[in-house]
Amino acid sequence: MNRYLTLAVCQTGPIQRSASRAETVGRLVHLLERAATAGAELAVFPELAMTTFFPRWSLEDREIDAFYEMRMPGPGTQPLYDAARRLGIGFAVGFAEIADEQGRKRRFNSMDLVGADGAPIGRYRKIHIPGTQDAETGVTTHLERRYFEPGNLGFPVYAFRGVRVGLALCNDRRWPETYRMLCLNGAQVVLIGYNTPVVLDEAALFAHLRMFHNHLPMQAGAYQNTVWVAAAAKAGLEDGQALIGGSCIIAPTGEITALAVSLDDEVVVHRADLELIAACQRVNFDFARYRRPDEYGLIARTAGPSA
Repeated sequence: MNRYLTLAVCQTGPIQRSASRAETVGRLVHLLERAATAGAELAVFPELAMTTFFPRWSLEDREIDAFYEMRMPGPGTQPLYDAARRLGIGFAVGFAEIADEQGRKRRFNSMDLVGADGAPIGRYRKIHIPGTQDAETGVTTHLERRYFEPGNLGFPVYAFRGVRVGLALCNDRRWPETYRMLCLNGAQVVLIGYNTPVVLDEAALFAHLRMFHNHLPMQAGAYQNTVWVAAAAKAGLEDGQALIGGSCIIAPTGEITALAVSLDDEVVVHRADLELIAACQRVNFDFARYRRPDEYGLIARTAGPSA
């Protein structure tokens, strides 16, 4: 008998800076309710789902902490965890994390996986941090490298109802190493949250390719690593910056099986056939038989092409 896991992608429309945490969490709870009503067992929310995408601004130190969570769940986010327990649905949610580690305050772009009982299962911290430390002329302001350090938890995979689940955030989805590491760690499902501008000032020539370049690496990652991928966007005009939507669920065949059609709060659901993973492995990707890790050393030793 086939095994299934019903996945939901909970896309949000824009979250303006003026929105309170209570207002935003209330929207997420409503989306989770819609997902549960549709029969979903596991939902994914966008990157930095609790706030506007604040790295678009150069902020003073005294302004920054309001965008971060000191702990998850905290007083402002507890209603989402309570809703999961009430509804019997798990979720993954992105947030800005402040951690007290190694005797200092550290800041990470993080995602938590939470069980259907509302209890945290595991955490991922974004590894591929894009952008710059300081604003640059002619470049879309994207200061993630000012506000976050690279994640230090690797690419963990967690068990959810007997299914192995990995997490990733935004820029991670563009790098093939993300999917391969999660695959090698045993992932069957990869949950992704992202915030992506419609246009980059430094790459206006490619504006017509933004959605193509959004889906392309996720479809390739799903196909080449025989995993299900569920990806949730923050979309719409947020504090003056247009964000793409395109939230989707992708099968191990590389096919998009469910796709958001708006730039607003929206839930898309698909009943993922986990047996499809083994079928895809039999056709093209019998990893143990065909991979040659002894020949891939350059991948781990070198960051970029040699001259």
